[in-house]
Amino acid sequence: MIRVLIADDHPVVRQGLRTFLDLQDDITVVGEAADGEQAVALVAELAPDVLLLDLKMPVLDGLGALRRLSEAETRVVVLTSVSDRSDVGPAMRAGAAGFLYKDVDPGALVQAVRAVHGGQVLLAPEAAEAMLTVSGGVAAPGPMPLTEREREVLALIAAGRSNREIARSLAVAEKTVKTHVSNVLMKLGVQDRTQAALYAVRHGLA
Repeated sequence: MIRVLIADDHPVVRQGLRTFLDLQDDITVVGEAADGEQAVALVAELAPDVLLLDLKMPVLDGLGALRRLSEAETRVVVLTSVSDRSDVGPAMRAGAAGFLYKDVDPGALVQAVRAVHGGQVLLAPEAAEAMLTVSGGVAAPGPMPLTEREREVLALIAAGRSNREIARSLAVAEKTVKTHVSNVLMKLGVQDRTQAALYAVRHGLA
């Protein structure tokens, strides 16, 4: 059963999402948060598998919440109505595993929750396009910068270590390592661990 937490400052949005998600056999909504501060507290208390997070919220916004949750094992899917393309990069760099807009088809949202829970990184087509371009439609230079922890994970991938070995080496849960690996692959724009290892060697990160 995939345990989901919903964070949105609009009660009607939370209720709609809860009603729909609770219809799924493999998903249960374990809680709701009305702001980012509440979302961070509930992740610590309930340890959900997936957090659906709005970006524009009072007290602490979605980006602030993401940064506070960077070491949490919960996978975060940004679900926002704001189509400001500049939000995508910062959210993904802060640790989001997915970025969707609220006009997403309900069935696609369910698939996204399952995919992200399974370790994938998922972007709405418009969000993916925003990641690839900057103002003026010019391709963004190079991959997104890695966090310190992601650089450590990349070096260990390049050394041929398995997720279990990396987890042991960094003293974190294997699930946390999977999240870091997914983020590394997504940020470097590579398909698998082999390509990530080659990138690390070429750029002196191994």
